[in-house]
Amino acid sequence: MTQAAEIATTQPESPLPRKASREHRREQLIEATIRTLAELGYARTTMTAVAKAAGLSHGLVNFHFETKERLLTETLMFLADEYRENWQAALSEAGGSAAMQLDALLRADFNEKICEPNRLNAWCSFWGEAQSRPIYMEKCGSNDRLYAATLKGICERLIDEGGYRFEVDLVTRIIRVVSEGVWLDLTTMSKPYSRDEALRTVFTCAKAFFPKHFDENGLLNRSI
Repeated sequence: MTQAAEIATTQPESPLPRKASREHRREQLIEATIRTLAELGYARTTMTAVAKAAGLSHGLVNFHFETKERLLTETLMFLADEYRENWQAALSEAGGSAAMQLDALLRADFNEKICEPNRLNAWCSFWGEAQSRPIYMEKCGSNDRLYAATLKGICERLIDEGGYRFEVDLVTRIIRVVSEGVWLDLTTMSKPYSRDEALRTVFTCAKAFFPKHFDENGLLNRSI
């Protein structure tokens, strides 16, 4: 190794730009907020508790978010964006048929990153606390409507393609409610079942409406 090469390999990494460092710190605090919501619930989550979970000072939390309401609102938006980007990415990578799209959409809900205990419990904190409902409806209502419309469009295509005789609004509602109910199940049961079993439950629902395309393990034929 030449002297120049040796010097190059021992040089410390360049520090992150200030903007990147600031964004990294904000995400670190949001992740700590998710963990705190999961452990303490919405009402008992404080900026002090978040600082402790992050291993940072209370002043740093104040610097980035100023108030508890802003911290919780931005955490909710982070979760909502993460959830939307997850299912949209799953659809973009799936095949073009309605059955493939439905399979991908349902699997996305149980992606390991999305369907993990802290995030599930944080979502439940936002859903279950009355004072968070206005914030949730304002910030996440459009995301919910987009997901519901996407699911409805996929189910409508699959009903037509498969010659099924079901009311699309009813099918869409039942599949959505089952998926959301399984999420709640995973947070409230003393011994929750696995993500694989949760997905089997949702696919069993899909099988009830689309038996030519699904069984309890998912899509029957990935070429359709």
